Amino acid sequence: MGVTKEKFKTYNDVFDNFTNRNLFKLSSQGHFDHLESPLFIGKESNVFTAVKGSKRVIVKIYRLETCDFNRMYDYIKYDPRYLGLKKHKRKVIFAWAQREYRNILKAREAGVRVPAPYTCLYNIIVMELIGNKTVSPMLKNLFPDKKEEASKMFSDVIAGMKKLYQAGLVHADLSAFNILNKDNRPVFIDFSQAAPFNSPRGMEFLKRDVKNICTFFRKHGLDSDEDEVFKQIVKKD
Repeated sequence: MGVTKEKFKTYNDVFDNFTNRNLFKLSSQGHFDHLESPLFIGKESNVFTAVKGSKRVIVKIYRLETCDFNRMYDYIKYDPRYLGLKKHKRKVIFAWAQREYRNILKAREAGVRVPAPYTCLYNIIVMELIGNKTVSPMLKNLFPDKKEEASKMFSDVIAGMKKLYQAGLVHADLSAFNILNKDNRPVFIDFSQAAPFNSPRGMEFLKRDVKNICTFFRKHGLDSDEDEVFKQIVKKD
């Protein structure tokens, strides 16, 4: 069945015309049939499930009018991949979305469990939906019941952080809010703020990620020493 612009009229009050045109373009190219329902409405982005034939995908849309592009610029100006990016609102938002797409690709190539990124167009990213019949919950909402499963989850999270580090990346906002629990295994999401470790704030970001993760698992009764975890991540194998 052909794609028509009628399907996107519903979103005229949600997104600007530029975004609507590009949603239609991505749909026409076969990346998805139509948006289904909102998963998350944030200050900077809306995350939707979308139908693609008999399957579903995730469509993440950065809002052009209400994004905190100053915060985005504070992160991205230190990224060697985006040196020279001037403080132009739309250019920063487009670079921010492209940066997330590239970071997920790099993480996936390094063996980190992340959603498969399918495409990025300006402020829109299409990626794999993580889950079986429903979207997998955040780790903060579904913590493993058994201690051995919780210990394995913790080990897997640290292993993922180490793989990121070895690939030259740090997530920079890692917490139980942006780790999904799929079958008691972690899947990292939300990579827009991820930065090269060799950027000026790379060490600061990694130590903050380690602190967030260790604090969360300690609250659930697991021993987690931040210094030891940090050493484990940066140690050369």
